[in-house]
Amino acid sequence: MNEPDAEFAVEGDRDVLPKKKQHIDLSDPNLSSLILRLAIPSVVGLSINALQQAVNAIFVGALGAQAIAAVSMTLPIVILLAAAGQGIGVGTASLISRQLGAGEHLEASRGASTALALAAPIGITFTVALLLNLRGIFVTLGATPTIMPVALDYAETLLFGYTLMLLNIVNGFIVRAEGNTRFSMWTMITAFILNAVLDPVFIFLLDLGVRGAALATLVSQIAAISLYIAYFTKLRGIVLVRISHISLRADRIRQLALIGAPATMTSILSAIAVMLLYWAAAPFGDDSIAAVGIAVRILTIGALPITGFCIGSQAVLGFGWGARDFARVLKAAKFILSMTIALAVAYSAAVVIFARPLVRLFSDSDKVTEIAVSTCIVFHLFFGLFGIESFVTTMLQSFGRARLSAVVSLARQGFLFIPAVLLFPVVWGFSGLLASQAIAELGAGMIALFVMFHQFAELRRALRHRNFKSDRARGLT
Repeated sequence: MNEPDAEFAVEGDRDVLPKKKQHIDLSDPNLSSLILRLAIPSVVGLSINALQQAVNAIFVGALGAQAIAAVSMTLPIVILLAAAGQGIGVGTASLISRQLGAGEHLEASRGASTALALAAPIGITFTVALLLNLRGIFVTLGATPTIMPVALDYAETLLFGYTLMLLNIVNGFIVRAEGNTRFSMWTMITAFILNAVLDPVFIFLLDLGVRGAALATLVSQIAAISLYIAYFTKLRGIVLVRISHISLRADRIRQLALIGAPATMTSILSAIAVMLLYWAAAPFGDDSIAAVGIAVRILTIGALPITGFCIGSQAVLGFGWGARDFARVLKAAKFILSMTIALAVAYSAAVVIFARPLVRLFSDSDKVTEIAVSTCIVFHLFFGLFGIESFVTTMLQSFGRARLSAVVSLARQGFLFIPAVLLFPVVWGFSGLLASQAIAELGAGMIALFVMFHQFAELRRALRHRNFKSDRARGLT
């Protein structure tokens, strides 16, 4: 142990060791049980996040097609805003889990503290920039004169809580990376319950309309950040967040940025992809925009639990990689892959079978329902492959392989989808819009499969090499 780590151990033993039982041991030999204990709270937490979006949409849907279209048009902006948090969070989580696996607790704490120090000014900068350009953004998205004022009411209110949202995203990644996925889950559940209770109060009782839905979300974000502040100030974590641990060294920031950049770009491209979907749907009228918004929301609801499983289990992959335990990494990877595929296929089948009753939760318009049902079915035809894509991206992030992670993560909403959604609707109309999403999903899945097999082969070679060196050291070869 080097001197800084020794100093950290002395300083932190008093605070951390008595509370160690609150955390899951990332070196637990019962691998499948460990992954499930980490991943299930993360799945529940992100599913709650998806449910929160659905509840907002259901209450707003009661205000009419224009209201649901306006809130749906804000979704790509929210995704864009979350991109920075996802990038910072993914980079930080990868660093924390690998450093904990290597026994470098001080470096893990420095990474977490630095990430939070960077998040606040980024959030404020983005908020100001978007508020100044919000009307132009909605014009670009194709907002009609009837949708524009409603969209502005919702988005302007929501943006004031963006910095809090960004900090909550990063905090969640830090807590999950050190193995305390349950705390993250309960924080999200608390925020959801508060949001669900306040939605009808603000929207209908106080007659605030869509602005009320945004205010309910803002209050729930304040509650979540309060819980995270209590968590870190009471020193309940293995990783300590302190001002003294903030390190703005270029190499540390570069390390966070390189791993997080693909996640940020993926989120940005997801926002652009949704924007392009609305832009392509705009010529077909408000009903088509509302229908696409419903289908995108249902797609997002299915994606979040799968993403949650990967995020929750990422700590196991990163910890094993940091400890250079390739057998453990390979075994964990296979189990995570099987679970993500099962989740994706089950959700895809459920949406295709129950598309109509699902759509009816968001709209009582017969025309919107008919368009949204066919949109949901086509959007979910190849959704089973999303499980593979999510796993491969998470595995590469855990290993610190930024460039290859970028290739996989950018395929689905980037270099496959964008050309398709720009070209196909021009040639085949609304059917072309639907086909663009399905074709992009299929292509991205094939790319992820190729990369996955290559990575598994590399892990097996590294394991054989390590075993050979171990045998030779013991005089067995």
